[in-house]
Amino acid sequence: MKSPIELKVLVSQSYADKLREATEGDADCCGGDAEALAAYPAEVLEKLPGSVVTFGCGNPVALAGMRPGETVLDLGSGAGLDCFLAAEQVGETGAVIGVDFTQDMLDKAKENVRKLGLGNVTFKHGDIEALPLEDATVDVIMSNCVINLVPDKDAVFREAFRVLRPGGRLVVSDIVLTRPATEEEMENMALLSGCISGSLPDTEYADTVRRAGFADVTVEGSPPEADGWDGEFWYSATISGVKR
Repeated sequence: MKSPIELKVLVSQSYADKLREATEGDADCCGGDAEALAAYPAEVLEKLPGSVVTFGCGNPVALAGMRPGETVLDLGSGAGLDCFLAAEQVGETGAVIGVDFTQDMLDKAKENVRKLGLGNVTFKHGDIEALPLEDATVDVIMSNCVINLVPDKDAVFREAFRVLRPGGRLVVSDIVLTRPATEEEMENMALLSGCISGSLPDTEYADTVRRAGFADVTVEGSPPEADGWDGEFWYSATISGVKR
């Protein structure tokens, strides 16, 4: 079994490669780049430059109900798509912060924010297991198909709880499992970097969020039918909670 540091390096390298492939028109993550983009309205995507790619498995921005003036944090912000959509919702009086571990992603995100001329979006290099933010400084935390890749998910949600203000909310799009991944599946880099084998069963995922202190935790999605799995033991879900 690889160490947490080895896993982070491998995942970071994998996503740097995926970014290069995406800019060449051949992306494939969480069902493929085309499927990831399908979660967003076409009229929204048409406004963005082609260099804004996503490897997500949902659209947390559409579900978080962001309001003007709020501060939003995106865990694993990638090339910045969700940050740019959130920026429009929070307006000039709000702020959006993206945190990512992969330098190539950060470079692309900063390039994209310059192209879009957005003054309310910033990106930080950091580990979402140890966020580079002060306590109680954000109103909304979102993430899109990233937390499944992180070795210490308890740390991610503890950190999310720490930086949220009281009354703040968490909205995460992620892959959850219908059963635990086997050790062999965990060693399969394609399943791991494909956002699958590193995740948790849905009930365990919810329990992890609750342990961090979140209330009103829900997991919403459509598990695969038992008689039609074709080997799939995962599905895309929205996980949400609030800080009381």
